[in-house]
Amino acid sequence: MHVLVSGGGIGGLTTALALHAAGIRATVLERTREIRPLGVGINLQPHAVRELTELGFADELAAIGVATAEMVWVDRSGNRLHHEDRGTARGYHWPQYSVHRGELQMMLLAAVRERLGPEAVRTGTVFEGVRQSSGGVRVRATVRETGEAVDIAGDLLVGADGLHSAVRAGLHPDEGPLRWSGTMMWRGVTETDAFLTGRTMIHADAGRGARLIAYPIRPHAAGQGRSLTNWVCMVSVADPGPLDEAAGWNRAGRLDDVLPHFADWEIDWLDVPGMLTGGGDVLEYPMVDRDPLPSWGDGRVTLLGDAAHPMYPVGANGASQAIVDARVLAYELAAQEDPVAALRTYEDKRRAATSAVVLANRRMDRSKPKNTKNPDDPAGRNDAPAEGIYTKIANTYRNSAGDDVAELNARASLHPPIRKGAPA
Repeated sequence: MHVLVSGGGIGGLTTALALHAAGIRATVLERTREIRPLGVGINLQPHAVRELTELGFADELAAIGVATAEMVWVDRSGNRLHHEDRGTARGYHWPQYSVHRGELQMMLLAAVRERLGPEAVRTGTVFEGVRQSSGGVRVRATVRETGEAVDIAGDLLVGADGLHSAVRAGLHPDEGPLRWSGTMMWRGVTETDAFLTGRTMIHADAGRGARLIAYPIRPHAAGQGRSLTNWVCMVSVADPGPLDEAAGWNRAGRLDDVLPHFADWEIDWLDVPGMLTGGGDVLEYPMVDRDPLPSWGDGRVTLLGDAAHPMYPVGANGASQAIVDARVLAYELAAQEDPVAALRTYEDKRRAATSAVVLANRRMDRSKPKNTKNPDDPAGRNDAPAEGIYTKIANTYRNSAGDDVAELNARASLHPPIRKGAPA
Protein backbone atom coordinates (compact mmCIF):
# COMPACT_ATOMS: atom_id res chain seq x y z
CA MET A 1 0.00 0.00 0.00
CA HIS A 2 1.13 3.51 -0.83
CA VAL A 3 -0.61 6.44 0.87
CA LEU A 4 -0.25 9.97 -0.49
CA VAL A 5 -0.48 12.67 2.18
CA SER A 6 -1.23 16.22 1.05
CA GLY A 7 0.31 18.62 3.57
CA GLY A 8 3.61 18.61 5.43
CA GLY A 9 2.44 20.15 8.69
CA ILE A 10 2.27 18.46 12.06
CA GLY A 11 -0.69 16.29 11.09
CA GLY A 12 0.71 15.23 7.73
CA LEU A 13 4.19 14.41 9.03
CA THR A 14 2.79 12.46 11.99
CA THR A 15 0.59 10.53 9.54
CA ALA A 16 3.64 9.53 7.52
CA LEU A 17 5.46 8.38 10.66
CA ALA A 18 2.44 6.46 11.96
CA LEU A 19 1.94 4.74 8.60
CA HIS A 20 5.62 3.83 8.45
CA ALA A 21 5.38 2.30 11.93
CA ALA A 22 2.58 0.11 10.54
CA GLY A 23 4.65 -1.00 7.56
CA ILE A 24 2.76 1.21 5.11
CA ARG A 25 4.55 3.37 2.54
CA ALA A 26 3.74 7.08 2.63
CA THR A 27 4.70 10.09 0.51
CA VAL A 28 4.06 13.64 1.75
CA LEU A 29 3.24 16.31 -0.85
CA GLU A 30 3.97 19.80 0.51
CA ARG A 31 3.23 22.97 -1.45
CA THR A 32 5.97 25.15 0.10
CA ARG A 33 9.40 24.89 -1.49
CA GLU A 34 11.15 24.67 1.86
CA ILE A 35 9.69 23.66 5.21
CA ARG A 36 11.00 26.13 7.77
CA PRO A 37 10.46 26.44 11.55
CA LEU A 38 7.73 29.07 11.35
CA GLY A 39 4.93 29.93 13.75
CA VAL A 40 4.57 30.48 17.45
CA GLY A 41 3.70 28.29 20.41
CA ILE A 42 1.24 25.40 20.55
CA ASN A 43 0.22 22.89 23.17
CA LEU A 44 0.37 19.12 23.01
CA GLN A 45 -2.17 17.55 25.32
CA PRO A 46 -1.34 14.24 27.08
CA HIS A 47 -3.34 12.21 24.54
CA ALA A 48 -1.09 13.53 21.76
CA VAL A 49 2.10 13.22 23.79
CA ARG A 50 1.24 9.57 24.37
CA GLU A 51 1.07 8.95 20.61
CA LEU A 52 4.32 10.75 19.88
CA THR A 53 5.98 8.91 22.77
CA GLU A 54 4.91 5.58 21.28
CA LEU A 55 6.41 6.72 17.98
CA GLY A 56 9.74 7.20 19.77
CA PHE A 57 9.85 10.94 20.53
CA ALA A 58 9.83 11.03 24.34
CA ASP A 59 13.35 12.43 24.68
CA GLU A 60 13.00 14.88 21.80
CA LEU A 61 9.79 16.32 23.20
CA ALA A 62 11.37 16.78 26.62
CA ALA A 63 14.27 18.60 24.98
CA ILE A 64 12.20 21.12 23.01
CA GLY A 65 9.06 21.53 25.14
CA VAL A 66 8.07 22.83 28.56
CA ALA A 67 6.07 20.32 30.58
CA THR A 68 3.10 22.46 31.58
CA ALA A 69 2.32 22.06 35.27
CA GLU A 70 -0.78 24.19 35.74
CA MET A 71 -3.38 26.37 34.08
CA VAL A 72 -4.33 29.50 36.00
CA TRP A 73 -7.18 31.91 35.23
CA VAL A 74 -6.52 35.45 36.47
CA ASP A 75 -8.03 38.88 36.09
CA ARG A 76 -6.28 41.93 34.67
CA SER A 77 -4.60 42.59 38.01
CA GLY A 78 -3.24 39.06 38.36
CA ASN A 79 -5.76 37.95 41.00
CA ARG A 80 -6.22 34.20 40.80
CA LEU A 81 -9.72 33.12 39.77
CA HIS A 82 -9.28 29.41 39.07
CA HIS A 83 -6.51 26.84 39.00
CA GLU A 84 -6.13 23.33 37.69
CA ASP A 85 -3.17 20.98 37.42
CA ARG A 86 -2.10 19.84 33.96
CA GLY A 87 -0.31 16.84 32.52
CA THR A 88 1.35 14.48 34.97
CA ALA A 89 0.43 16.79 37.86
CA ARG A 90 -3.19 16.03 37.03
CA GLY A 91 -2.56 12.28 37.03
CA TYR A 92 -1.91 11.55 33.37
CA HIS A 93 0.87 9.10 32.56
CA TRP A 94 2.12 11.60 29.97
CA PRO A 95 2.94 15.31 30.26
CA GLN A 96 1.34 18.23 28.50
CA TYR A 97 3.97 20.10 26.50
CA SER A 98 4.08 23.73 25.42
CA VAL A 99 6.38 23.93 22.42
CA HIS A 100 7.30 26.13 19.49
CA ARG A 101 5.29 24.89 16.52
CA GLY A 102 8.21 25.26 14.11
CA GLU A 103 10.58 23.25 16.30
CA LEU A 104 8.04 20.44 16.59
CA GLN A 105 7.49 20.42 12.83
CA MET A 106 11.23 20.28 12.13
CA MET A 107 11.62 17.41 14.61
CA LEU A 108 8.93 15.44 12.78
CA LEU A 109 10.33 16.35 9.35
CA ALA A 110 13.81 15.11 10.27
CA ALA A 111 12.33 11.84 11.52
CA VAL A 112 10.29 11.31 8.34
CA ARG A 113 13.35 11.82 6.16
CA GLU A 114 15.46 9.56 8.35
CA ARG A 115 12.93 6.74 8.71
CA LEU A 116 11.14 6.85 5.35
CA GLY A 117 13.96 8.24 3.20
CA PRO A 118 14.84 11.68 1.81
CA GLU A 119 12.30 11.36 -1.03
CA ALA A 120 9.37 10.75 1.29
CA VAL A 121 8.61 14.50 1.45
CA ARG A 122 8.15 16.19 -1.92
CA THR A 123 8.30 19.93 -1.30
CA GLY A 124 7.17 22.53 -3.82
CA THR A 125 4.41 20.17 -4.98
CA VAL A 126 1.00 21.86 -5.16
CA PHE A 127 -2.09 19.63 -4.99
CA GLU A 128 -4.52 20.41 -7.82
CA GLY A 129 -6.99 17.53 -7.76
CA VAL A 130 -7.46 13.78 -7.53
CA ARG A 131 -9.04 11.05 -9.63
CA GLN A 132 -10.14 7.76 -8.13
CA SER A 133 -10.49 4.31 -9.61
CA SER A 134 -11.32 0.92 -8.13
CA GLY A 135 -7.60 0.28 -7.63
CA GLY A 136 -6.17 3.57 -6.42
CA VAL A 137 -5.87 7.34 -6.81
CA ARG A 138 -3.98 9.67 -9.12
CA VAL A 139 -3.13 13.09 -7.75
CA ARG A 140 -2.68 15.99 -10.13
CA ALA A 141 -0.07 18.42 -8.89
CA THR A 142 2.11 21.27 -10.05
CA VAL A 143 5.84 21.53 -9.39
CA ARG A 144 6.30 25.12 -8.22
CA GLU A 145 9.90 25.49 -9.36
CA THR A 146 9.20 24.57 -12.98
CA GLY A 147 5.42 24.86 -13.39
CA GLU A 148 5.40 21.26 -14.60
CA ALA A 149 2.16 19.31 -14.20
CA VAL A 150 2.71 15.88 -12.65
CA ASP A 151 0.51 12.85 -12.03
CA ILE A 152 1.29 10.90 -8.84
CA ALA A 153 -0.18 7.45 -8.29
CA GLY A 154 -1.06 5.92 -4.94
CA ASP A 155 -3.60 3.71 -3.25
CA LEU A 156 -5.14 6.35 -0.97
CA LEU A 157 -5.06 10.12 -0.43
CA VAL A 158 -5.12 11.82 2.96
CA GLY A 159 -5.87 15.53 2.94
CA ALA A 160 -3.83 16.98 5.80
CA ASP A 161 -3.48 20.36 4.14
CA GLY A 162 -4.78 22.53 6.92
CA LEU A 163 -7.45 25.13 7.44
CA HIS A 164 -7.58 26.16 3.77
CA SER A 165 -7.56 22.56 2.55
CA ALA A 166 -7.68 22.08 -1.22
CA VAL A 167 -8.55 18.41 -0.72
CA ARG A 168 -11.53 19.35 1.45
CA ALA A 169 -12.64 21.95 -1.10
CA GLY A 170 -12.66 19.26 -3.77
CA LEU A 171 -14.69 16.89 -1.60
CA HIS A 172 -17.11 19.57 -0.31
CA PRO A 173 -17.19 22.29 -2.99
CA ASP A 174 -20.36 24.01 -1.74
CA GLU A 175 -19.28 24.46 1.86
CA GLY A 176 -18.78 28.20 1.76
CA PRO A 177 -16.44 30.45 3.80
CA LEU A 178 -14.95 29.80 7.21
CA ARG A 179 -17.00 30.76 10.27
CA TRP A 180 -15.55 33.73 12.13
CA SER A 181 -16.21 34.07 15.85
CA GLY A 182 -15.87 37.86 15.63
CA THR A 183 -12.65 37.65 17.66
CA MET A 184 -9.31 38.77 16.28
CA MET A 185 -6.12 37.23 17.65
CA TRP A 186 -2.66 38.77 17.82
CA ARG A 187 0.18 36.36 18.52
CA GLY A 188 3.84 36.73 19.35
CA VAL A 189 6.80 35.36 21.31
CA THR A 190 8.81 37.41 23.83
CA GLU A 191 11.56 36.60 26.29
CA THR A 192 10.37 37.61 29.75
CA ASP A 193 11.14 36.86 33.35
CA ALA A 194 9.80 33.45 34.36
CA PHE A 195 6.39 33.78 36.03
CA LEU A 196 4.61 31.75 38.72
CA THR A 197 5.94 28.15 38.60
CA GLY A 198 7.92 28.72 35.39
CA ARG A 199 5.68 26.05 33.85
CA THR A 200 2.38 27.88 34.17
CA MET A 201 -0.10 28.68 31.43
CA ILE A 202 -2.26 31.70 32.23
CA HIS A 203 -5.61 32.82 30.87
CA ALA A 204 -6.20 36.45 31.82
CA ASP A 205 -9.56 38.12 31.25
CA ALA A 206 -10.22 41.85 31.45
CA GLY A 207 -13.96 41.30 31.27
CA ARG A 208 -14.33 43.75 28.37
CA GLY A 209 -13.92 41.41 25.41
CA ALA A 210 -10.12 41.31 25.80
CA ARG A 211 -8.35 38.13 26.88
CA LEU A 212 -4.74 36.98 27.04
CA ILE A 213 -3.20 33.51 27.05
CA ALA A 214 0.52 33.20 27.80
CA TYR A 215 2.87 30.29 28.50
CA PRO A 216 6.58 29.37 28.29
CA ILE A 217 7.71 27.26 25.32
CA ARG A 218 11.47 26.73 25.69
CA PRO A 219 12.99 24.66 28.53
CA HIS A 220 16.47 26.18 28.14
CA ALA A 221 15.16 29.63 29.04
CA ALA A 222 13.27 28.18 32.01
CA GLY A 223 16.51 26.74 33.35
CA GLN A 224 17.95 30.25 33.46
CA GLY A 225 15.03 31.80 35.31
CA ARG A 226 13.73 33.29 32.07
CA SER A 227 10.79 32.42 29.86
CA LEU A 228 10.43 32.42 26.11
CA THR A 229 6.77 33.30 26.43
CA ASN A 230 4.19 32.60 23.77
CA TRP A 231 1.30 35.03 24.00
CA VAL A 232 -2.08 35.30 22.31
CA CYS A 233 -4.26 38.39 22.67
CA MET A 234 -7.93 37.86 21.79
CA VAL A 235 -10.25 40.82 21.29
CA SER A 236 -13.90 40.75 20.23
CA VAL A 237 -14.19 43.15 17.31
CA ALA A 238 -17.32 42.04 15.41
CA ASP A 239 -20.36 39.82 15.53
CA PRO A 240 -19.90 36.15 14.55
CA GLY A 241 -20.48 35.32 10.90
CA PRO A 242 -18.84 34.15 7.66
CA LEU A 243 -15.21 35.18 7.33
CA ASP A 244 -14.90 38.28 5.20
CA GLU A 245 -11.75 38.62 3.12
CA ALA A 246 -11.16 41.96 4.83
CA ALA A 247 -10.49 40.10 8.09
CA GLY A 248 -7.26 38.79 6.60
CA TRP A 249 -5.35 35.69 7.50
CA ASN A 250 -1.96 35.13 9.13
CA ARG A 251 -0.83 38.63 8.22
CA ALA A 252 1.62 40.91 9.96
CA GLY A 253 -0.17 42.53 12.88
CA ARG A 254 0.13 46.09 14.12
CA LEU A 255 0.98 46.62 17.75
CA ASP A 256 -1.09 49.81 17.68
CA ASP A 257 -4.20 47.73 17.04
CA VAL A 258 -3.80 45.43 20.02
CA LEU A 259 -1.85 47.35 22.68
CA PRO A 260 -4.64 49.80 23.65
CA HIS A 261 -6.71 46.88 24.91
CA PHE A 262 -3.94 45.81 27.33
CA ALA A 263 -1.88 48.94 28.03
CA ASP A 264 -3.37 49.52 31.50
CA TRP A 265 -3.13 45.93 32.76
CA GLU A 266 -1.26 45.71 36.05
CA ILE A 267 0.02 42.23 36.92
CA ASP A 268 2.97 42.43 39.27
CA TRP A 269 4.51 39.11 38.13
CA LEU A 270 4.07 39.66 34.36
CA ASP A 271 4.55 42.95 32.56
CA VAL A 272 1.83 42.51 29.94
CA PRO A 273 2.33 45.80 28.03
CA GLY A 274 6.10 45.24 28.08
CA MET A 275 5.67 41.68 26.81
CA LEU A 276 3.58 42.84 23.86
CA THR A 277 5.91 45.69 22.89
CA GLY A 278 9.03 43.53 23.28
CA GLY A 279 7.87 40.70 21.05
CA GLY A 280 9.20 41.77 17.69
CA ASP A 281 6.99 40.45 14.88
CA VAL A 282 3.28 40.20 15.65
CA LEU A 283 0.94 37.91 13.69
CA GLU A 284 -2.77 38.58 13.27
CA TYR A 285 -5.43 35.91 12.78
CA PRO A 286 -9.21 35.84 12.89
CA MET A 287 -10.51 33.10 15.21
CA VAL A 288 -12.34 30.71 12.86
CA ASP A 289 -13.69 27.21 12.55
CA ARG A 290 -16.17 25.25 10.44
CA ASP A 291 -19.33 23.34 11.21
CA PRO A 292 -18.63 19.60 11.62
CA LEU A 293 -19.14 17.61 8.43
CA PRO A 294 -21.55 14.65 8.13
CA SER A 295 -18.69 12.78 6.44
CA TRP A 296 -15.08 13.64 5.72
CA GLY A 297 -14.04 11.73 2.65
CA ASP A 298 -15.15 9.61 -0.24
CA GLY A 299 -13.87 6.23 -1.32
CA ARG A 300 -10.09 6.28 -1.21
CA VAL A 301 -9.81 9.89 -0.05
CA THR A 302 -10.16 11.20 3.49
CA LEU A 303 -9.26 14.22 5.62
CA LEU A 304 -7.18 14.69 8.76
CA GLY A 305 -6.39 17.43 11.28
CA ASP A 306 -7.45 21.01 10.51
CA ALA A 307 -8.56 19.95 7.04
CA ALA A 308 -11.15 17.70 8.68
CA HIS A 309 -12.11 19.61 11.83
CA PRO A 310 -10.80 23.18 12.11
CA MET A 311 -11.50 24.48 15.61
CA TYR A 312 -11.07 27.54 17.79
CA PRO A 313 -7.70 27.46 19.61
CA VAL A 314 -9.31 28.20 22.98
CA GLY A 315 -9.04 24.56 24.05
CA ALA A 316 -5.38 24.22 22.93
CA ASN A 317 -6.39 21.01 21.16
CA GLY A 318 -5.98 21.42 17.39
CA ALA A 319 -2.54 19.90 16.88
CA SER A 320 -3.24 17.22 19.47
CA GLN A 321 -6.36 16.05 17.66
CA ALA A 322 -4.44 15.86 14.37
CA ILE A 323 -1.82 13.62 15.98
CA VAL A 324 -4.47 11.27 17.36
CA ASP A 325 -6.15 11.26 13.92
CA ALA A 326 -2.89 10.08 12.38
CA ARG A 327 -2.50 7.21 14.80
CA VAL A 328 -6.08 5.98 14.45
CA LEU A 329 -5.80 6.16 10.65
CA ALA A 330 -2.61 4.09 10.62
CA TYR A 331 -4.06 1.58 13.07
CA GLU A 332 -7.18 0.98 10.98
CA LEU A 333 -5.25 0.67 7.72
CA ALA A 334 -2.95 -1.88 9.34
CA ALA A 335 -5.75 -3.84 10.99
CA GLN A 336 -8.14 -4.15 8.02
CA GLU A 337 -7.65 -5.81 4.65
CA ASP A 338 -9.92 -3.41 2.76
CA PRO A 339 -8.37 0.08 2.80
CA VAL A 340 -11.62 1.83 1.84
CA ALA A 341 -13.41 0.16 4.75
CA ALA A 342 -10.50 1.15 6.99
CA LEU A 343 -10.91 4.80 6.03
CA ARG A 344 -14.61 4.63 6.90
CA THR A 345 -13.83 3.08 10.27
CA TYR A 346 -11.23 5.79 10.91
CA GLU A 347 -13.79 8.48 10.10
CA ASP A 348 -16.45 6.85 12.25
CA LYS A 349 -14.10 6.79 15.21
CA ARG A 350 -12.63 10.25 14.82
CA ARG A 351 -15.44 12.34 13.33
CA ALA A 352 -17.72 12.14 16.36
CA ALA A 353 -14.87 12.69 18.80
CA THR A 354 -13.44 15.71 16.99
CA SER A 355 -16.88 17.21 16.32
CA ALA A 356 -17.42 17.19 20.08
CA VAL A 357 -14.18 19.12 20.56
CA VAL A 358 -15.07 21.69 17.86
CA LEU A 359 -18.41 22.37 19.53
CA ALA A 360 -16.90 22.37 23.02
CA ASN A 361 -14.38 24.99 21.92
CA ARG A 362 -17.21 27.14 20.59
CA ARG A 363 -19.14 26.87 23.84
CA MET A 364 -16.07 27.69 25.90
CA ASP A 365 -15.34 30.76 23.79
CA ARG A 366 -18.93 31.95 24.27
CA SER A 367 -18.85 31.31 28.04
CA LYS A 368 -17.47 34.71 28.86
CA PRO A 369 -18.24 35.48 32.50
CA LYS A 370 -20.64 38.22 33.34
CA ASN A 371 -18.92 40.88 35.42
CA THR A 372 -19.79 42.64 38.62
CA LYS A 373 -18.75 46.27 38.44
CA ASN A 374 -17.60 48.53 41.20
CA PRO A 375 -20.23 51.32 41.16
CA ASP A 376 -17.55 53.84 42.19
CA ASP A 377 -15.51 53.05 39.09
CA PRO A 378 -17.45 53.97 35.92
CA ALA A 379 -14.56 52.85 33.74
CA GLY A 380 -14.95 49.32 35.07
CA ARG A 381 -11.30 48.96 36.06
CA ASN A 382 -12.26 46.80 39.03
CA ASP A 383 -14.46 44.39 37.12
CA ALA A 384 -14.39 40.94 38.73
CA PRO A 385 -15.77 37.77 37.09
CA ALA A 386 -18.45 36.01 39.11
CA GLU A 387 -16.97 33.39 41.45
CA GLY A 388 -17.00 29.83 40.28
CA ILE A 389 -17.75 30.50 36.62
CA TYR A 390 -14.29 29.45 35.46
CA THR A 391 -14.53 26.19 37.37
CA LYS A 392 -17.80 25.48 35.61
CA ILE A 393 -16.38 26.41 32.20
CA ALA A 394 -13.32 24.18 32.68
CA ASN A 395 -15.32 21.20 33.93
CA THR A 396 -17.88 21.51 31.14
CA TYR A 397 -15.13 21.65 28.52
CA ARG A 398 -13.33 18.59 29.85
CA ASN A 399 -16.54 16.57 29.88
CA SER A 400 -17.50 17.64 26.36
CA ALA A 401 -14.02 17.09 24.91
CA GLY A 402 -13.56 13.63 26.45
CA ASP A 403 -10.64 14.78 28.59
CA ASP A 404 -10.72 11.94 31.13
CA VAL A 405 -7.53 10.99 32.96
CA ALA A 406 -8.48 7.44 33.89
CA GLU A 407 -9.82 6.67 30.42
CA LEU A 408 -6.64 7.74 28.63
CA ASN A 409 -4.37 6.01 31.13
CA ALA A 410 -6.31 2.74 30.77
CA ARG A 411 -6.87 2.83 27.01
CA ALA A 412 -5.13 0.21 24.90
CA SER A 413 -2.25 1.39 22.74
CA LEU A 414 -2.92 2.62 19.22
CA HIS A 415 0.42 1.27 18.08
CA PRO A 416 -0.69 -0.67 15.01
CA PRO A 417 0.07 -4.23 13.99
CA ILE A 418 2.41 -4.50 11.02
CA ARG A 419 0.21 -4.74 7.95
CA LYS A 420 0.24 -8.10 6.21
CA GLY A 421 2.52 -8.10 3.19
CA ALA A 422 4.45 -5.05 4.35
CA PRO A 423 8.18 -5.06 3.60
CA ALA A 424 10.44 -6.11 6.46
